[in-house]
Amino acid sequence: MLKQNIPILRIFDVQKAKEFYIDWLDFEIEFEHQFEPDTPYYIGIKREDIRFHLSEHHGDSVPGVRIFIICTELKQFFEELQSRPYKYYRPSLQETFYGTWQVHIQDPFGNGLSFNEYKDPELNN
Repeated sequence: MLKQNIPILRIFDVQKAKEFYIDWLDFEIEFEHQFEPDTPYYIGIKREDIRFHLSEHHGDSVPGVRIFIICTELKQFFEELQSRPYKYYRPSLQETFYGTWQVHIQDPFGNGLSFNEYKDPELNN
């Protein structure tokens, strides 16, 4: 039985990734792995039911992916982001043609995170 999907996102700088995902988006680190000093990092992060793996390893993923995330209380999440501004990105809350409210964010490595709340609450499950 299928249970969960955990995308692997390519990163190039672990400090920039932590500043973006941990400090601004308020994810927490589940684990960090590095084979030895001066080798790429691999980090697991989560916020509520959403998990990502962030990898500096060149073969794990490519930059520029876009992830569609279904959520509830999107306006509250948007206000939370507005309350602690991120120097390099100012997201907006937009209404989409396919029936959602959306906050689209691009990380420092070109990966897109589209947080969506359907107007029809039954679709948010």
